[in-house]
Amino acid sequence: MIDNRKCIGCHACTVACKAEHEVPVGVNRTWVKYIEKGIFPQTTRHFSVMRCNHCADAPCVEICPVTALYRRPDGIVDFDNRRCIGCKACMQACPYDALYIDPQNHTAAKCNYCAHRVDLGLEPACVNVCPEHAIVSGDLQDPASEIAQLVAREQVTVRKGEKGTDPQLFYIDGDAASLDASRTQAAADYLWSSQESGVGHFARFAEQRKGGRDGSPVGERRQVPPPEASAEEARRVYDAPDKGVLWGWEVSGYIWTKALSAGLFLAPFLLSRAAEASAGVWSACLGAALFFLALTGALLVKDLDKPARFAYVLLRPQWRSWLVRGAWIIGAYAILLTLLLALALSQWSWGEAMLRPGGAVALLMILTALAAAATAAYTAYLLAQAKGRDLWQSPLAVLKMFLHAPLAGTAALALASPWIPLPQGWIWLLAWMLSATLLLHLALLGLELTTPHATRDASRAAEFILRGRLAPAFWGGAVVCGGLIPLALLLGHTSSLFDLFGWALPLAGLLVLVGLYFSEHAWVRAPQWIRLS
Repeated sequence: MIDNRKCIGCHACTVACKAEHEVPVGVNRTWVKYIEKGIFPQTTRHFSVMRCNHCADAPCVEICPVTALYRRPDGIVDFDNRRCIGCKACMQACPYDALYIDPQNHTAAKCNYCAHRVDLGLEPACVNVCPEHAIVSGDLQDPASEIAQLVAREQVTVRKGEKGTDPQLFYIDGDAASLDASRTQAAADYLWSSQESGVGHFARFAEQRKGGRDGSPVGERRQVPPPEASAEEARRVYDAPDKGVLWGWEVSGYIWTKALSAGLFLAPFLLSRAAEASAGVWSACLGAALFFLALTGALLVKDLDKPARFAYVLLRPQWRSWLVRGAWIIGAYAILLTLLLALALSQWSWGEAMLRPGGAVALLMILTALAAAATAAYTAYLLAQAKGRDLWQSPLAVLKMFLHAPLAGTAALALASPWIPLPQGWIWLLAWMLSATLLLHLALLGLELTTPHATRDASRAAEFILRGRLAPAFWGGAVVCGGLIPLALLLGHTSSLFDLFGWALPLAGLLVLVGLYFSEHAWVRAPQWIRLS
């Protein structure tokens, strides 16, 4: 419990925590945030100690793929950095910005309630050092304990209780503007804002942080609506460095290559209902699907801060995490693709074997189609576990992720049509299938970004895409280049109005793939510009 009636903002808790755990410069397990209200000389300053909330339903524990984070029987959410693979999923899942990547060992870390001291019957270091007894620790289940009596007697509040994490950190006299990051806007220069450069993992994102301490990059504050409270009413004047974008182009690329891999099977699988393709066409599609699936795995490993431990996801799995489930889904899809490719490259009569009712190849095709659909869609469930990023909680995410597979697959086939001898019955159907999936994709983008959002953070993330610094890339890349121009080309191709010397279909496919990456890039990046603390 933090008693804000007593806190004087002395930072003794921060220093004690750093000394106890040898926390490097630039990152913090416990830090003090300053908020000022009013206009000089009628001003007030509010202090809030920020730290791990040791949630009873901790999203960081649920999303961690290797049980590096776990909840002890006494309620402490602890971590084991010997298991951590540095995937940063826990940081995306935590609504309280409590985790960081240690710049020395490149694993996640956070407040662990000084578990080693608690096991010896001692209080956490921050509690021990606080000169005002503004930090109170104890057993909430013991009605005789000081903390249980304070919770019962005083008006207390928690941070982001609507997230359903059941946080176990309570504030007495907690100021809403201080506890809710979206209510305050930081000036470009304020006390200790020189910590922009960051350290270790976060140093890579220094340029994205300069000038935008409210969670947006340079110039973003001038291009999107400000938070609810104006700078005259409440402003952040002291805070820890922002962590910036944690999942960058590697994650955007992984979603794109994964959609391509799934689509390069699903598209020909659906088209083959109209006209059967040769084993050569299937070999090309299956080989390309395997290539992009391997590229997906490479991007996932590259994004890890401890890439040498990537096998822990399979060898030490925590099954509630969709990172683990996704890894096994991708693995199953890879095995099925390999089996089909081996059959296609063999001397078997591919068409007869595939069409034979109840045949082994036909059954294998159906299983592979299911695995491809799961490969395309599972990321929506993974991002839904990232409770810190509100825009990713969209109910349309599963449909959108699944739709990206046939969209990417048909676009890839359209792009390759001059070089691969596709069945004649496919060409016309391919153009209409690409047009239909592209229209659905654009409709879902519009619904997701323009309809009212449940939270302020989700609305601000959408504003970053529609009217912020991402707007030129989104409107120019995802909508115009990747949507409207391909639709015009496809209309001309299907109606024989024009065909650009036979290149309308492949050009449309290329533009759709480019636009799809731009939309993934915006959707992955924008929510990470929203400050969580």
